[in-house]
Amino acid sequence: MRAMAAHPNDSQLVARCRAGEDAAWHELVERFSRYVYAICVRGFRLGPEDAEDVFQEVFSRVYERLGELRDDDALRPWLAQLTRRLCLDRLRSLARHPTVDAEPDETAADETLAELEEAIAVREALTAVGEPCSDILDRFFCRDESYRTIGDALELPPGTIASRISRCLAKLRSELEGRREPARTS
Repeated sequence: MRAMAAHPNDSQLVARCRAGEDAAWHELVERFSRYVYAICVRGFRLGPEDAEDVFQEVFSRVYERLGELRDDDALRPWLAQLTRRLCLDRLRSLARHPTVDAEPDETAADETLAELEEAIAVREALTAVGEPCSDILDRFFCRDESYRTIGDALELPPGTIASRISRCLAKLRSELEGRREPARTS
């Protein structure tokens, strides 16, 4: 068996799952578990028990229905749509109980899903631009560290940090623009 890349793309991962590789299934769940759970909790505001139930159902259906995915590169949007449908089903089920009054807010959930997609794209682009850019941008934007703190940690003058951030942002922007393709669902 030939060695696969350390981090196969979604299409390669789907192919390996279809070939019955247990390790590929584990990697698929690992890769997308936070994404699916975030859709449940942040997008649809499900409680922990309901989110866990939907999470389990999503991956159960992925295992059963991966053969229905028409475009292996569309795994992420397919998962998002499946998770969205199951969350809406769960919310409708909860709405039938007297303690729950509200119908699901699909518009808010769609907006949160779009934010999650964007956050994932930025994280993937940060990984793609590599070090030292990913570290500098993470320190400045995610950890909210000052130029001085970053400079001290990286043993660089604080004045150099601003120009590095600017260059790294340009690399990140280029990486993100290269990823801009319409999402395809099946």
